[in-house]
Amino acid sequence: MMFKNYGLLGIEHLEKEDIEEILDLAFVYKDYINKGIKKLSTLRGKSIVNLFYEPSTRTKNSFELAAKYLGANVINFTTQGSSVQKGEILKDTVITLTAMGIDAVVIRHNMSGTPMYLKKYINLPVINAGDGMHEHPTQALLDMMTVKEYKGTLKGLKVAIIGDIVHSRVAKSNIIGFSKMGSKVYIAGPCTLVPEIAKKFGAIVKNNVEEAVEGADVVMGLRLQLERQKKNLFPSTGEYAKYYGINSKVLNLAKQDALLLHPGPVNREIELTSEVMDGEKSCIREQVTNGVAIRMAVLNLLLGGKEYEKVI
Repeated sequence: MMFKNYGLLGIEHLEKEDIEEILDLAFVYKDYINKGIKKLSTLRGKSIVNLFYEPSTRTKNSFELAAKYLGANVINFTTQGSSVQKGEILKDTVITLTAMGIDAVVIRHNMSGTPMYLKKYINLPVINAGDGMHEHPTQALLDMMTVKEYKGTLKGLKVAIIGDIVHSRVAKSNIIGFSKMGSKVYIAGPCTLVPEIAKKFGAIVKNNVEEAVEGADVVMGLRLQLERQKKNLFPSTGEYAKYYGINSKVLNLAKQDALLLHPGPVNREIELTSEVMDGEKSCIREQVTNGVAIRMAVLNLLLGGKEYEKVI
């Protein structure tokens, strides 16, 4: 696996075989979690730093749990109370942490390309936990895992991604990932939030939500990233909910056994109505559970552990 030499910088760097290996191992770990087996020795003696320059609940906590379930030591680094507040730059922060004997860096940063930048200065696996508007590879992997769990395959599926595509690193990673695995990815949203460049990564752009969702096997809503928007790109959240929100009427256009996904956090009644979010097609809670298993698989494969630690 080529990515073992670098870390997980993005889905764009993975081959189809890499994705399959990660998913296969993640299913093993999910089975362990479901059986209550949450203390393995696979990464005993390894130390992993979670370097988060942006707020996070799901990603940060699931990386921490994943590392601890595998027996690794975890350092949770936040900018508050650190030398970053004294003006220390990212390069020096990471070099300092590396000198303490860490084995891998998990980083979330608001600047695109930060994980790749770090690789210039440290000879350790770097795992991208979200960089600006670039990629969020482990989120895409857990999304693919969730779909494969229910559908048995990723090949030949229609996946509809709806909403703020232009600011979404999740959308980009999923477009690339699902396309590599043989799915057809359709996207829709306000024209100001759907970039033409998405076609380059394999997406099929539709003019309205209904057309994108019709006959879909998977429907994914995205968070409106108001904090990344430099100007008003749609009239109001009310208008957005009316024309681009996913409600039961829209979801019923998909296949009867369609899955509803969302990377979270969800702005209820804007991106998704509570009816569909809490409905029988929603797999949002399963995505969170799968996130821990995916991150366990990634950490193990990158840090040179066994394929998996067999537990009777």
